[in-house]
Amino acid sequence: MSQVKLSVNVDHVATVRQARRAPYPDPVEAARLAEEAGASGITAHLRADRRHIQDHDVERLRASVRGKLNLEMSAAPEMLEVAGAVRPDQVTLVPEQPDEITTEGGLDLVHQHAAVAAAAEGLARAGIAVSAFVDPDLGQIEILAGISGMSGMAGMAGMGGRAGMAAIAGIELNTDAYTRATLSGSPESVERELAKIRAAAALAVARGFHLYAGHGLTTANVGPIAAMPGMEELNIGHALIARAVLVGITAAVREMLQAMGG
Repeated sequence: MSQVKLSVNVDHVATVRQARRAPYPDPVEAARLAEEAGASGITAHLRADRRHIQDHDVERLRASVRGKLNLEMSAAPEMLEVAGAVRPDQVTLVPEQPDEITTEGGLDLVHQHAAVAAAAEGLARAGIAVSAFVDPDLGQIEILAGISGMSGMAGMAGMGGRAGMAAIAGIELNTDAYTRATLSGSPESVERELAKIRAAAALAVARGFHLYAGHGLTTANVGPIAAMPGMEELNIGHALIARAVLVGITAAVREMLQAMGG
C-alpha cells in the first residue's frame, strides 16, 4: 500500500440519496466499505445548506469510522458547534459560498485570518486537530504559519502553558487548478501547476505543517501529487464515488490506492 494515506470523501453518496430524499444510498455504509477496501480515513463536508451530508450522517460516521474522521466545514459558529458536539478527529476549515457547485478556491487568509484563527483555537481547545484548505500560494501559507503561531501562543496563555503546538497543524493544498490543467491537453500548463504545488508543499513542510491535498484528483492525475515529498494524505471524493457507481466502491478505492502508488 502507498505510504500516502487515502481519505475517501463520501459527500456524493449523500448527493445521490438527497436527490430523492431516500434512505439510500447510505454514506455511512459507503464509508465502511471504503475502509474495508484500504482507505485510512473518511472525509465529509457539512455545508450550511445541507445539500448532501446531514447532521445525522456526521453523528453516525463518528460512531462507525475506524480510521480518521475528517470533517470539512466553514468557520461559521453553527459549524463549530457541530464539531464540538461530534468531536471528529480533524476539522478542515474551508471557504463556503451558498451558490457554488463545489468549493471554489482555498481560504482567503488576507480577509479571513481573524475568523480562521479564532475557529482553529476553539477547535484545538476541544482536542480536535485542525487543517486549513488553501490554494498552492506561498503567500497564503506564510500568513497561515503566522496565524498558527499566534493561535498557539494564545492557547498557551489561556491553558496554563499546556498547549505547546500551533492550533492549525495541517494544510490541505487545493489541487483544482492542476486537475483542470490535466484535462487541457497542455503539458506546459500541467507542469506549471505542478510546480506551484511542489513549491507550496515544500514550504508547508518546512513550516512544520502536516501536508494533505485534494480536489478533482482522479486515478489519471493523482500520481504526481501522491509522490510529492512530505505528502501524508489525499482527500478524494467525486471521481472515486463516480467510479464506484460503475464498479463498486471496493474496486474504486483499490484502483485509487494503486494509482497513488500502493
